[in-house]
Amino acid sequence: MNIHEYQAKELLGRYGVKVPKGNIAFTPQEAEEVAKCFLSDNPVCVVKAQIHAGGRGKAGGVKLARSREEALEHAKALLGHVLVTHQTGPAGKVVKKVLVEEGCRIEKEYYLGVVVDRGSQRVCVMASREGGVEIEEVALKSPEKILKVYVDPAVGLQAFQARNLAFGLGLDRALINKAVRFMTALYGAFVDLDCSMAEINPLVTTKDGEVMALDAKISFDDNGLFRHKDVEGMRDLDEEDPREVEASRYNLNYVSLDGNIGCMVNGAGLAMATMDIIKLYGGSPANFLDVGGGANREQVTAAFKLLMSDDDVKAILVNIFGGIMRCDIIAEGIVHAAKDTHLKVPLVVRLQGTNVERGREILRQSGLNIITAERMDEAAEKAVKAAKAA
Repeated sequence: MNIHEYQAKELLGRYGVKVPKGNIAFTPQEAEEVAKCFLSDNPVCVVKAQIHAGGRGKAGGVKLARSREEALEHAKALLGHVLVTHQTGPAGKVVKKVLVEEGCRIEKEYYLGVVVDRGSQRVCVMASREGGVEIEEVALKSPEKILKVYVDPAVGLQAFQARNLAFGLGLDRALINKAVRFMTALYGAFVDLDCSMAEINPLVTTKDGEVMALDAKISFDDNGLFRHKDVEGMRDLDEEDPREVEASRYNLNYVSLDGNIGCMVNGAGLAMATMDIIKLYGGSPANFLDVGGGANREQVTAAFKLLMSDDDVKAILVNIFGGIMRCDIIAEGIVHAAKDTHLKVPLVVRLQGTNVERGREILRQSGLNIITAERMDEAAEKAVKAAKAA
C-alpha cells in the first residue's frame, strides 16, 4: 500500500525524522490560508500536488509561492487538473489535494532510501550524493555513487553504520550526528510500521544547519497492515486502479498491465509462467490475476468480471491446476460469470488436476463457445491467436 507525501511526513515526524512544517489543502482558499501562516515567518512557501507518483517537480506539480496570492493561483492551477509524470503514464492523475509547506534554504541535496533486500534477507539502507534524481537512473548510469549498508535485524541500524553513510555522503562534520539521528529514526519507522520501502529524495542539508526530508515516499507490506489500522486508514482509493481495489474486496491478487489477453490463474508462480508463455507466443498479458488455492465460486465469478471490465482485453485465458482448488468449482464460476457478463471475447480454458473431468463436462454442457486446451503451451498459443483475430 502507498500513501501520499504529506501522510508519510506525518508518520516520520512521529519517529523524530526532521520534516518541514506543512498542511494539506483541498481548495485554493485553504491553500491561501495555510500559505498565509508560513509566509509570515518565511519569504517563500511551497505548493505541492499530492498524487501517488514520482516526478511531480519536473511535471510542474511543485510550485514556489512568495505571497498568499501566488499560492492561491498555484493551487488553482493544480487542483482538479491532470498531472502527467513519467510514473503516471500518458493518462496522468487528477490532483485532488495539495501540500502547502514552509520553504527552506537548501544547501545541498542527497538521496536516502530503505528497502527490504531479498537477496541478503536484510534491510538495506542506501544513500547517494545524487539527490533529486531517480535512484534507478543513478543505478543505471553511476552505480558506484550509491552507498549501501545491510542491517542485521537482531540489532538494527548501528550508529557506526549511519556514520559511515554520512561520511560517505561528504557531510560537514557538524552535521554528522544530526544525520545519524535522522537515519536511525527513519530505520526505526521503517521496521516499526512494516514498510517495504521508504525513500527520502531529496534529503537536504540547509543553510541553517539542519538535515531534513524535503520529500518522503513510503510503501507498506500489505500483510502487516492488520497491525497498523491507523496506517491502513490512510489508503486513498482514488489513487488506485479501480479494478485492483475491487479485487482486494474479494482477496484476489490483481495487477493491471498494458496487454490485451486477460489471465486468470491459481498460484503466483503459475500466473508468472502463464504471462511468460503468452509473451513467448507473441502476445501480451493484460493483467496478473491469482485467484489463490482456495477460491470459491464467488471469488472466481468476481475475478472473471474483473477481466471483462477491461476494455483492452481481446481474449481471456484461464489456466488452472487444481490441487486444493477444484476444477469443477472453477468451471462453475466461469460459466456463471460468462453468462452474467454476456461474454463477447474469445475464452480459452485449460484445466488440470482435481475433478478435472467434471470441470470439463461443465464447460461442455454450458452452451458457451469455449476454446479448451490440455497443455499450457497449447492454451497460450490459442489465446494469442484468438486475441489477434479479435
